[in-house]
Amino acid sequence: MILDSFINFLSKIMCFSSFVGTATGFPKPITLEEERKLVKKMEDGDKKARKKLIEHNLRLVAHIVKKYSNAGDADDLISAGTIGLIKGIDSYKSEKGSQLSTYCARCIENEILMLIRMTKKHNQVYSLEDTLGEDKDGNEITLEDTVGCDNDELAIQTENKVIAETIDKILKEKLSTREYQILCMRYGLNNTPALTQREVAKKLGISRSYISRLENKAMQTVKDDVKNKNLFI
Repeated sequence: MILDSFINFLSKIMCFSSFVGTATGFPKPITLEEERKLVKKMEDGDKKARKKLIEHNLRLVAHIVKKYSNAGDADDLISAGTIGLIKGIDSYKSEKGSQLSTYCARCIENEILMLIRMTKKHNQVYSLEDTLGEDKDGNEITLEDTVGCDNDELAIQTENKVIAETIDKILKEKLSTREYQILCMRYGLNNTPALTQREVAKKLGISRSYISRLENKAMQTVKDDVKNKNLFI
């Protein structure tokens, strides 16, 4: 879906910005008391609190992705996990009593497992017992493990549509034709299939390392514009 590909790209920008923005990588974890205060502010409509909760839980994505490192491309797993984190933050209800990190971890895993399912061959017939891959411990992952997260889909899809249009405009204005082409191919933007760096390199007839450099340069170019337009909150 075109819209989902742009949101996937936004999640990658978020991870990229967090890593290059500090000397130590992702922001440090917050205390439980700080988390409760931020959740309360977020539930009262404070978008800055929502942004901080997302940023300070990104290391949870990295931790969970390690569990599924044998089941897919690391970049794709991180992007999917970040989408799951955002969905978890947005749908979390403190009155239900569960801890935020526990709830978000389930949403992150769910999104990762859905990615693994979607990357299987399209002509395969699935059942709930079908194996999708293995986690780091060698345990089988089945379709039965993919249980959805509660969410206000209509409101989120409406907001995401605006975000997608804004991101596309930024990319076209800030990037060269080649950089724009590479990001579209890498993240499946504008109804193109998402490809690995190796696949993009083969299609364009250039080295994988050169693709990686151009991709990182393009991400660095657009990240500040994306952040300045408050697309993270």
